Amino acid sequence: MKNLVFTTVLLVFGFSIMAQTPEEMKAWQENMTPGIEHQWLASMDGEWHATIRMWMDPSQPPTESKGSTVNEMIMGGLYQRSSHTGNMMGMPFTGESITGYDKAQKKFLATWIDNFGSSIMFMEGNYNPETNTLTMEGNMVDPVSGKNLQVREVLTKTSDDSHNFVMYLIQDGKEIKNMEINYSRK
Repeated sequence: MKNLVFTTVLLVFGFSIMAQTPEEMKAWQENMTPGIEHQWLASMDGEWHATIRMWMDPSQPPTESKGSTVNEMIMGGLYQRSSHTGNMMGMPFTGESITGYDKAQKKFLATWIDNFGSSIMFMEGNYNPETNTLTMEGNMVDPVSGKNLQVREVLTKTSDDSHNFVMYLIQDGKEIKNMEINYSRK
């Protein structure tokens, strides 16, 4: 039964592609070809040292830890996978993000997962070439309250060998700096 369903889906998809006009095929080709936004992401491929500062309470000094990040473009250069390792709050930490530029929607999209929770964070945003900054906004679930938290992230490429990431939580209409990571190329 599964083979029949798979074959049917494959045939329907195949026939729909064959039925497209040359203009539609060109639009698909353009959509699946990496652009300058993808090249910007790819410029941060490689292995990175990470210095992480976290503010659990904004009135207190941040905790600091070290980590490593490996960035690599995947799926023909359309997405960047970032794999993070380190220690946080005295425990081993691993996290993964997938970031890409959606040419049809004309915006960056990203997901984030880590071993500190079972939620998936979804982000979207825009790149400003004048400041070399990607600003993303999204939501995450607070595991303590179960409520959605608004999040804003700012990634600034400061040179070919360094970039800076800042995450803000938005609570009661106020932005609270929650995390800052300074990356330097290994």
